[in-house]
Amino acid sequence: MAKSREIKKRMKAVGNIKRITRTMQMIATSKFSRAQQAATASKPYTQALLDLVGQLSRMEGADHPLLSGVSGAENKPELTLIISSDRGLCGPYNGSILRTALRHLRANEKASSGAIEVIGKKGLGVLKFNSIGVDRHHAQFGDKPKLEEVQKLAAQYTERYASGEFSAIRVIYMKYISAGRQTPEILQLLPFKAPETGGAEGAEASTRSLQFEFSPDEASLLEAIVPTAVRTVLFQAFNDAIVSEHVARMVAMKSASDNAGKMGKDLSRRYNRARQA
Repeated sequence: MAKSREIKKRMKAVGNIKRITRTMQMIATSKFSRAQQAATASKPYTQALLDLVGQLSRMEGADHPLLSGVSGAENKPELTLIISSDRGLCGPYNGSILRTALRHLRANEKASSGAIEVIGKKGLGVLKFNSIGVDRHHAQFGDKPKLEEVQKLAAQYTERYASGEFSAIRVIYMKYISAGRQTPEILQLLPFKAPETGGAEGAEASTRSLQFEFSPDEASLLEAIVPTAVRTVLFQAFNDAIVSEHVARMVAMKSASDNAGKMGKDLSRRYNRARQA
């Protein structure tokens, strides 16, 4: 009788856990749906802007320090921004990002000797545990970054890079590809890398075949477009990171709910056998 009472207590505890994880799964699913809409809605604009920068950067005489690099800054250290989450219970999400970040910092002397900035308490904790100094912890973004805050951060990075303080600025985050696939990404934010479409020969031929009219001139156009592209790409990285976090938590909580359900069934069978004994 005592054994059956103990099993019944465990059944109740497992049932409570299942209700909690099921609720967390539903919340994560709702947040994922909203974040996914925001992330996918901005991607066509981001891609169109990148294509435009790519075409302009291949034009004869087109040059911009944010594209080609700042003269004299080649040997300067790098700035690395690591985007993690504030909360756990999201499966391998933080582990994958931070393993990638640690490998990058250990293999890249310019990165390890440069400035390291972090978003998310999980990343901050892991870096401190590994005795890696953090120059700045951004706590203002949360799980719904505002465009204005990201633009402000992008403007700071652009200004610091243009001044020659860093040779490069990189962002390590979880890139969202689909609901079933997310991958850690090391994004070179600055110097800004314009995409190459169709190979070098195709791009050159495409550029030669198109006639552009610039008003007022190429330099002024690049001066406006390149900083905008930097802000847009950084905001897209933030959106991807948020979507990836929510889908990881959704999957983790579903797995926890399923495991609790299996454990509950097993305990129920054991309870029935104990009563019949």
